[in-house]
Amino acid sequence: MGSNGMKIHKITPKDNAYPERLHNIASPPKILFYVGAPLDQLAERPVIAIVGSRNISPYGRRVTIDLARALAERDITIVSGLAMGVDAIAHHAVVEAEGKAIAILPSGLDRIYPASNHALAKQILSTRGTLLSEYPEGTEPFKQNFVARNRIIAGLANAVLITEAAEKSGSLHTANFALEQGKEVLAVPGNITSPLSVGTNNLIKSGAVPVTRVEDILFALNIAAEKLPKREVAAANKEEQIVLKLLTAGVSDGTELLTQSALGTALFNQTLTMMEITGKIKAVGNGKWILV
Repeated sequence: MGSNGMKIHKITPKDNAYPERLHNIASPPKILFYVGAPLDQLAERPVIAIVGSRNISPYGRRVTIDLARALAERDITIVSGLAMGVDAIAHHAVVEAEGKAIAILPSGLDRIYPASNHALAKQILSTRGTLLSEYPEGTEPFKQNFVARNRIIAGLANAVLITEAAEKSGSLHTANFALEQGKEVLAVPGNITSPLSVGTNNLIKSGAVPVTRVEDILFALNIAAEKLPKREVAAANKEEQIVLKLLTAGVSDGTELLTQSALGTALFNQTLTMMEITGKIKAVGNGKWILV
């Protein structure tokens, strides 16, 4: 039994429920253990892996939350590694958006790692998500397991998104696995003076797709945004709520939005930027904005 009392299922490459995508990676797992929703639903919708550094800046946290939420709201499955930092933040955002999350563990499913994410693992299961591992019960999270599980994270996904990563971040292993598997690698550009953005900026210089808004991810997946179900636009904070209310009321001019919102210029610009990144609004020229 898993640590949450749920039955641990196991599947091998001979089973129909074994994910088709994993047949095509280097050293496919000989056995997979999982709790939660079965993996045969994976082929029904796009899957994005979101990974990054364990240490994360406020900027990295914000873009990870907003992009993960925007994807989950469009019924895109998010796969990550339940690690501290970007992984856990992405999982949390998906759970809050009531989307589908898959967490790949470097340990047996009875040993949630890190232990501090035990509650998060339960939340993933409560929102029709899945916890997955190639290791049987009782397996400790040995060092080599962390790199090994990254090939599964990349293998399950259509593309890998790195939202923030330092130069030596372990998440870069996931990017390398994705490239070996012929998958698209996407990265969020960061401040060039921030050590936590060196990894992502280097990926972009090496040919990764730069992501500044959710549409960039949809384009990389060859998905027409209008074909995806999108729930009613939800504000991430009170500033976004103010701007959404004004746009819904028909105010579209940027100057007029700034005046009527009564937000400071810097806060207003930051709010518009994050709303554009997450696909809630878009600029249509002449300083005007509309809801997407």
